[in-house]
Amino acid sequence: MNVDQLVREALQEQAAEQGGPRGDLAGRVLATRRRRRARTIGGAALGTAAAVVVGVTALDSGREDAGPASASRTDDVIAHPGQSVPRDFVAAGKTGLAGYSVTRDVPQRNGDELLARSYFLLNPRTMKYEKADTKWAWVAVAPGMRTAAVLEGELPARRVGMLDLRTGKVTRWITLDHGVAGVEWSPDGKRLVATAYRKNPDRMVAVPGNGSVNWPRHHGSRTGYVLIEAASGKVGPFRDVPQPDPDEDGMFPGVSRQDVHFNHDGTRLYVQQYARQGKKDYRDWYTLSGRPTSAPAAEKHAGWPQAGLSPDGKLLAADGDAKGSPVLDPRTGKKVAWVPSQEQLAWADSKRIVALACADPARCTGKNDDRKRLVLVTVGSKKAVPLTAVRGKAEGYKRVWTPMLTAR
Repeated sequence: MNVDQLVREALQEQAAEQGGPRGDLAGRVLATRRRRRARTIGGAALGTAAAVVVGVTALDSGREDAGPASASRTDDVIAHPGQSVPRDFVAAGKTGLAGYSVTRDVPQRNGDELLARSYFLLNPRTMKYEKADTKWAWVAVAPGMRTAAVLEGELPARRVGMLDLRTGKVTRWITLDHGVAGVEWSPDGKRLVATAYRKNPDRMVAVPGNGSVNWPRHHGSRTGYVLIEAASGKVGPFRDVPQPDPDEDGMFPGVSRQDVHFNHDGTRLYVQQYARQGKKDYRDWYTLSGRPTSAPAAEKHAGWPQAGLSPDGKLLAADGDAKGSPVLDPRTGKKVAWVPSQEQLAWADSKRIVALACADPARCTGKNDDRKRLVLVTVGSKKAVPLTAVRGKAEGYKRVWTPMLTAR
């Protein structure tokens, strides 16, 4: 079956299962460890109208693009299931692919290794993905996909830049009193939270006597955060949120990068606790002013998935496996549905999730993440609509790309 038939039939089947359009368009952090380092890889149900397909290509889940990419489009879904590395804009419901990143390990003279990111960002003028300036060590795209907050490397950085994605130029710099290594936009795009560190959390240190790059002694260097008003550039007071001290061997329980994140509606903050794998409580919660607090009632069962709570607050994306992922009732934590995907990244609306899913579940065992593609899944449907082909490697890089999803 060629790709246009595959996508069209999947879209039509989802529409039939959901009973036509719905009126809500408002709508895991997967921690994989390499040498004990985690890489943080940030509407309507479809109507019965047939997809408009431009161009034809065969979809081979195990190869790079075999020919011209096809573009599948419905009322609110823009898919390119023939592109193993995104070139043209991809979106579903309220969510769009703002860009993607690729990582590589850069050996340092002293034996350390630096995890370096390269970014490919959507140009709103051409609606294509273009490689960003290599000096950006961290990029966070704002809702609306017109502006990005950028940090210069090596981290931590003492200023945040506001990058115009149409021109590729920084329109304003915001100076900080503390060095930060990560920034994130609030859901409404009005604020940024910038996480401060003493050391670069992306640097792996060669431990003496070990003979290889291992768990770094200086990690656990997060000191706190600041909130930044996007419109004015006003920087709020520094809030202390340090990581625990290392043990007697100089090792830190968890991961080196533990950034501060906004919750579902931007009213609280949390830190994902990677050292608590297997436990129910995955997050430490804080008020916007930095006071420890309890989880919001609807997010107390939140786990790894970036998607988290649905826009209407009635569903919660949960942790899955190679076979798929449950969807929970956020009040009780009980499973109410199942979706055929492994990493739940962002809600397209209150019924659909943009996710990463195994093109061939039998070959996705957790050891081969390269077999996943970006898909759209609907709660209550067994179908996954491909938004891209199986992730390939950007030219010049050895690893597959990581999606950056943002409200459009």
